[in-house]
Order: sequence, then structure tokens, then C-alpha cells
Amino acid sequence: MNILKQADSIINNRVEEKERMYGPFEEGMDRAAEIFNGMTGMKITGSHMYKAMIALKLSRESYSSKQDNLLDACAYIGALDNYEIENGRDS
Repeated sequence: MNILKQADSIINNRVEEKERMYGPFEEGMDRAAEIFNGMTGMKITGSHMYKAMIALKLSRESYSSKQDNLLDACAYIGALDNYEIENGRDS
């Protein structure tokens, strides 16, 4: 299956499965941003957390090329787009 179709399936078609395991994806990113802000005194958003995860996956890819790194990066990009559509775009 094409990597973009796989990423779409992960983000848009398996929501209930992921919520049972980890809670709602968007809520998790917002919560991670709050924890980060509390730890650092900085002010980042859930959108920034998605971007950090994309950067992490691409960094891992630079050390060891694996389809899983690219799949996860694509999935985070798709999830970021969903998040920003629902919450308004920020930088």
C-alpha cells in the first residue's frame, strides 16, 4: 500500500483504536504542549508539538532510513493538517 494511503488510514480511519490506547490524538498533543510549557516556562501549542514530532521522525530517518520513519512523518503531517483545520492555523 502507498505510504500516503497508510498514513491516511492511521490518522483518519483508526481513531477509535488509538483513542482506546492513548486518548484522543489532538488532546494528547495539547496536553504534551502544556507539560512542555510547565517544564520550560515556554509557550508552545499542540501545533508546535506535531511539528516537533515530524522533525524527530525526519531526524531519525537521517540516521537510519526506514519506511516506518517516513510513514510516521507523513501521519504526523496529516494529523497536523487536521489539527490546524479544526483549531485555526498558527505558526
